[in-house]
This record gives sequence, C-alpha cells and structure tokens, in this order.
Amino acid sequence: MLTGRTLSTRAASLLLTLWLVSALVFLAGQVLPGDVARVMLGPFADAEAVAALNKQLGADQPMLVQYWHWFSAALTGDFGTSLSMRAPVGPFVLASLGRSAALAGIILLFLVPLGVAAGIVAGLNQGRLVDRLIVLAGVSFGIVPDFVSGLLLLLVLGLWLNWVPITGAAPDGAGFWTSAYYLILPALPLVLNLAGYLARMTRAGVIEALAADYTRTATLKGLDRWQVIFRHVLPNALTPTIAVLATQSGYMLGGLVVIEALFGIQGLGNLVLNAAKSRDFPMLEAGVLVMATIFVLSAAMGDLVQALLDPRQRRRASP
Repeated sequence: MLTGRTLSTRAASLLLTLWLVSALVFLAGQVLPGDVARVMLGPFADAEAVAALNKQLGADQPMLVQYWHWFSAALTGDFGTSLSMRAPVGPFVLASLGRSAALAGIILLFLVPLGVAAGIVAGLNQGRLVDRLIVLAGVSFGIVPDFVSGLLLLLVLGLWLNWVPITGAAPDGAGFWTSAYYLILPALPLVLNLAGYLARMTRAGVIEALAADYTRTATLKGLDRWQVIFRHVLPNALTPTIAVLATQSGYMLGGLVVIEALFGIQGLGNLVLNAAKSRDFPMLEAGVLVMATIFVLSAAMGDLVQALLDPRQRRRASP
C-alpha cells in the first residue's frame, strides 16, 4: 500500500506543478502581441477609449496583480469574458471539453481491444511470424502522422467509399448513437497511430511476465497453460499498459488539435487554436490552462495506477 506520506508528497508536487503551469500560461498570454482593449474595440478605436477600457478591465495594473485576480477567479471556475464571443469563457471551455471527451471515448473503444489483444498475441508468440507482423504493422502505422492518415482515411472511407461522414460534427439535436457514428472517422487515425505503441507495451509486459519466477513456479505446480496466462501473466503484464492508457488519455482530451481542425470538431484543441487566431486572450489562457491541467493530472494518474498495481513500485514508495 502507498503510505500517507507518499500520497501527500505526490499531492503537494501535483499542486505545485499546476500552480507553475498556471503562472506560465498567464505569462505566455501577457507576452503575446496585442492589446486586450484594442482587440475588443477594433484597430481604429481612439487611443483614449482604449486606455479607458484597459483601466476598466484592470489591464493597466502590474502583472502580479493581474495574475492574482485571474488565478483566484480561475479557481472558482471564472475565466473571464471572451473577447470574440462577448460571453463568459467557462461554458465554451466546458462544451469543448465535452466534445473532446466524446472523441477520446470513441478512440479508447477501438484502441484498447485492438492494441491490448495484438500485444498479448505478439507476446505469447515471441519470435514467430505473427509476432513480427504485429510489431512491423505497429511501427509502420505509428510513424505515419495522424493528419496524413486522417486525410487518406477521409478520402477513401468518406469520399470514395462513402461509408462514414467526412465531418466529426453531428447535426444539431443528434442522439448518442448518431453522434458516436460521426466520430468514428476522426477516431481511426489516432487508433492506428497509438495501437502499435500500446501493443508493443503490452507485448513487452507479457514477455517479461512469462520469464518471471512466479510464472515458472505456477507452471511447475502443474497449472494449465491458460490458467497460468490469465491468473499470473496478464495481471502483471498489463500494469504498464494501464499506466500508459491513463497518460495517453490526457493527450486524447486536449492534444488533438490537428484532428479536430481537420474534421471540424469544436473540441478543446480547436478552441485554443481559434482563440489564438482571434487573439481572444481570456479564451486562450483558459483553454491552455485546462489542457495543461488535464495533461498533468493524467500523468499523475498514470503514475498512481502503476504504483497501486505494481508491487515493485509500492516497495519503492514505502519509507
């Protein structure tokens, strides 16, 4: 078991990381070219009107004061008002995060069975033809950028064969299954890109578990091969795979900028991209902060899952 001291240390490290991320996000938003009031009033606005609006918004205050006001409000879920939408930022970020989460769910629905099953088959057949084919296919698909495979799949499956919609944005009022159907094509490039990596992680875990002492002991006790595999090999082999999935979930929730832009999905990545284009600083800072928080939390979740499932990690974590 992880001790309370270890958990508190990890929690403190996580909070410190999130605070540093917030400071960097705010600083990056401040150094970007552009003026908040100028963006809101337009390029031809009078200088006095721009200065008055900057004073009203607090943009003329010292940077540390601005950061404290922004950070304390962000802790309550108040990210300010969008310069382009003239509305609170929070609902837009939440809606975009929901669309990204839906896409991540479809990706995981295909990725987990495909990657884990391929890795198990490869690991159980180490050195054989099927193992080499799985590894070769995984490496080949993994080195192809997702936007390249996305364009190819869009042309073949969407335009040529007309099997799936070419956009990831379902019509307004679409139900659950219809919305999921529209996300199949945007999910496939990421499935192809990540399945090989997941399969290699699972394969390595299976090979290591097969060579472990507990597996040899179970075999010497006379247990059936499949009993050994399901009781001793897979529970230990899948530990790093689960940790990788937890870490990759952060990337799926906030890092799919190209895929979301390619298929017209108004997710978190696309929100940040459009905010940067329009110089919508409150929206940009909120989107990047949420995205960075997701990455940090998913990485911490991956470490925690691995520590809970791997006895070796637990022993290292113990004082």
